[in-house]
Amino acid sequence: MLDRIAGQLERYMDLLSARQKLVASNIANVDTPGYRTQDIDFQSEFLNAAGGAPHTVGVPDLPVKNDGNDVSLDRESRLLAENGLRFQLASNLLRSQIRLVKSAIQGGQGS
Repeated sequence: MLDRIAGQLERYMDLLSARQKLVASNIANVDTPGYRTQDIDFQSEFLNAAGGAPHTVGVPDLPVKNDGNDVSLDRESRLLAENGLRFQLASNLLRSQIRLVKSAIQGGQGS
């Protein structure tokens, strides 16, 4: 059970890391003519048991500028903040799981 939870948290954190790189790439290309915003479909990627590198998807319904670029700095900034909070939560959960295992190994004795 613990291995499964830790594995899921690890997969989730891997997806968050991949998303962070995509958001950074989107921001870096804010002035690139014709560049289209990329993201990860979290739900389908998390449920994908195969793991591996996530598939990127285009983001529909974003306003396109005259140069064909659809990057929104407001959206990407929000995603950076949201991603940071999600990563912090996942790492806190993983830390809690490690403390539980450590406590079980030590027979419930305090450190």
